[in-house]
Amino acid sequence: MTTSELVRASSLARFDEYCEKYGLDHQRMLRQARLPLDLLDHPESFISYSRFATLLARCAEESRHPLFALKYGVFQGTDVFGRLLYLFKNAETVGDSLQELMNYFHLHDASGKLSVTTEGRAVVLSYEPSLREGIPGRHAAELAIGIGKALLTMLLGAKWNPTGVHLRSGPGDTTDHYKRVLGVAPQFNSVSNSWVFDAKLLDTPLSDSDPALHALMREHLEKMDGLSPTELPEHVRYLVKNFLPSGRANINQIASYMMLSSRTLQRYLSEEGTSFQKLLDETRQSMAQRYLHESSISLTQLAGILGYSDLAAFSRAFQRWYGVSPRQWRKEQGIRSTTRLAPKRKMAPSWLK
Repeated sequence: MTTSELVRASSLARFDEYCEKYGLDHQRMLRQARLPLDLLDHPESFISYSRFATLLARCAEESRHPLFALKYGVFQGTDVFGRLLYLFKNAETVGDSLQELMNYFHLHDASGKLSVTTEGRAVVLSYEPSLREGIPGRHAAELAIGIGKALLTMLLGAKWNPTGVHLRSGPGDTTDHYKRVLGVAPQFNSVSNSWVFDAKLLDTPLSDSDPALHALMREHLEKMDGLSPTELPEHVRYLVKNFLPSGRANINQIASYMMLSSRTLQRYLSEEGTSFQKLLDETRQSMAQRYLHESSISLTQLAGILGYSDLAAFSRAFQRWYGVSPRQWRKEQGIRSTTRLAPKRKMAPSWLK
């Protein structure tokens, strides 16, 4: 499942803090760029990449700090990646981490293109924003360069010693000002927006990596990445079934698990002719019928498994589905009611909140 011309709202991590440093009202800036005022509370949601780039340009203009975006990239650092950061930090080596970044970057930013290439003894980590005609791109590119510095510093620590940094655009400020932020003077009007460093650094091991967590996160991302729109409703049913016993089968929790905003998930489901509420209802109905046929658990236990607050709420839903109460339905089906222990509840991994 992919999106185009969109970027996650986590790209504006700590935007309110950063605007305050420059005397800007972050909500006014969001309003001017026609972005949701509450998007900082929903970092997994998607926003327009063009409006995001416009926002950065307007902030630079109003704050009278031409390197606003570049410094912002360093300031927010790896916070922009959200839960993707679990994957990068827990790879075996720096090279593996950057490969994962390239493989799954589109889940964070579907509009820009990120690449990692080796040219002789040098590695080139580059980012190219894709913007419509008339949308300023310098600030978006400089933000990415700032984030790149923060990421590579996190991965390499004291070993981070770039041999160069390139920018497609001309300078927005003096070369000395760029050098103070980046530690090295950029080459402007280049063929790419990129960091260049020694290829030997790719073999640097990540000492704090957790292979088990890395494998779990990768499995999760592969599932999200390989999901086609037509498969989405069935996958949501599967997640609902597993989240119900823990009381977390609501659209916000499911969407967050899938690394989508609730509005985006609802839109995708609508395009497939269904809705989250309909899938939730259908899943509960199917599970209720199966448990009543194949299990002898009490109705109170069943209500809990299906995520209802109490037996009365479950009974009202069942009456709506079948026109009779669960007890009457059981009786009509010739099913005897005996008491057994409730099945053990399944819990989602704690790191996937």
